[in-house]
Amino acid sequence: QVQLVESGGGLVQAGDSLRLSCAASGRAFSTYAMGWFRQAPGKDRDFVASIMWTGYSTNYADSVKGRFTISRDIAKNTVYLQMNNLKPEDTAVYYCAYRKLGSGKYDYWGQGTQVTVSS
Repeated sequence: QVQLVESGGGLVQAGDSLRLSCAASGRAFSTYAMGWFRQAPGKDRDFVASIMWTGYSTNYADSVKGRFTISRDIAKNTVYLQMNNLKPEDTAVYYCAYRKLGSGKYDYWGQGTQVTVSS
């Protein structure tokens, strides 16, 4: 079992920055990747960014490329999402996700952290 705890959300103005953190604990598996997803009110949960645990390969949704940066600290079992130049359309609950080695999907999810961007 893996527990994911997100932090760093909040209320900001358009153009501001925020950094989300997600700490993983209790894992008994090898990590394949971790990612961030978001869900705005009335919408589906969408992919934001992901990072491979080895090799440091990253992937981003088109809507956040050039503004968001995902990174990870293996020693701390933590993944970060640096969000710059935030826009009102970035307002959502942001979820951290964990994918085990050998899994074809994200296996564990955090509880979510609210990000609200005012115009």
